[in-house]
Amino acid sequence: MKTMKTIHLVTIISLFSLLSCQNNREADSWKIGQEKEWYKAPPTGVHTRWASPENPNGEPGKGGTINKGAKGNAFYTIAPGAKKVLLDYAGAGMITRMWMSGTIGRSEEQRRMVRIDMFWDGADKPAVSAPIGDFFGTGLGHLTPFDSELFASPEGRSFNFTIPMPFRESAKVVVTNESPYYVLFWYDINFITVDQHADDVMYFHSYWSRDMHTKVGEDFEILPKVEGTGRYLGTNIGVIGDEAYRATWFGEGEVKGYIDGDTDLPSLVGTGTEDYIGSGWGQGRYFGRYFGSLVSDNQRDLYAFYRYHLDDPVYFHQSCRITIQQMGNCGVNRFMEIEKSGAPIQLIALLDTKGNNILAATGPKPEYLCLLDIDSLPDVASKDGAYFYRSDDVSATAYFYLDKPENDLPPLPDVDIRIKGMKEKAW
Repeated sequence: MKTMKTIHLVTIISLFSLLSCQNNREADSWKIGQEKEWYKAPPTGVHTRWASPENPNGEPGKGGTINKGAKGNAFYTIAPGAKKVLLDYAGAGMITRMWMSGTIGRSEEQRRMVRIDMFWDGADKPAVSAPIGDFFGTGLGHLTPFDSELFASPEGRSFNFTIPMPFRESAKVVVTNESPYYVLFWYDINFITVDQHADDVMYFHSYWSRDMHTKVGEDFEILPKVEGTGRYLGTNIGVIGDEAYRATWFGEGEVKGYIDGDTDLPSLVGTGTEDYIGSGWGQGRYFGRYFGSLVSDNQRDLYAFYRYHLDDPVYFHQSCRITIQQMGNCGVNRFMEIEKSGAPIQLIALLDTKGNNILAATGPKPEYLCLLDIDSLPDVASKDGAYFYRSDDVSATAYFYLDKPENDLPPLPDVDIRIKGMKEKAW
């Protein structure tokens, strides 16, 4: 039986933790943040703390010491090139929420140039390392009003997350200003302290990457292979479509999950990009608890979207790798124009509607021709739709839990890579 001082991470019904307790009877549970039994007494050994500029480590009885408590230190000013430690706590506990606002919420450049890093249990390498804007749920350095299960920006000028991030020995959260401007930074980090965690409690991780010119026929890696036991939580992705493919649809690519020893072929595979985020036949702007599309600009081919696997957990026991194909579609005439222009493109399938209205097909059965499985290419001009590999500017933030406080993933790219071409193409 678990004691009252042991904290558990529930991963099937809710992302929020359960604190198990026992008092000479059957164990009772208390769900942090979303429980309906708000009237229950707090578990023994569990304490609430808030870290902010007014009390950086959430120490008991140490808040509001400046200006006699009258808003004496509500924010930090972080100089260009400087780092600021937001939290440096020694002991066991769990971050449950973070809110942040300031100049980052009003500047695209700062959202990509300021980075956030999180370290668990004294590790040298951060488990979380990402541009701060992309980390908080919106790709491409954009910010727009939305509310999801993990992240929210109520009016498009602040950042919130409600993600349980347990630690056994220590937690350190650092912000680094890699922009040329001063950053004014307001924040709260809400956390609880506990005596110990159960053995099955895992560590939160996040990984960001960008490929400005994806290779035709090669999938973009949302999450490169990580080894260990864990759970893939999901991703937010940003796509800047190459001008060569204007007037086409970018999102035919399927998301694939290679788990527990998968090599050439995945165990998990979807049917298309907008399908993966709960929509279909293209995507406009929308947001929901687990999936959404926060930027949808088909004139400039800018898309930022997210998908979180909370009610449909993606577990792995040995390893996990997540990819998305770089694939689009358009009419065959437009495809032949792109091919003739010399842009990187590879035809992979054709749709033949047999002259029918695809929404009211009453004549011959429409056909989808998989060209990579046949030896001879049919008459392309006689078909209706072309599906093709393409090359775009793609970035993504992956979120996952792992049974160790460090991972072997590449470090966060330099700031030059994070912002190259963004002002011209996306801002």
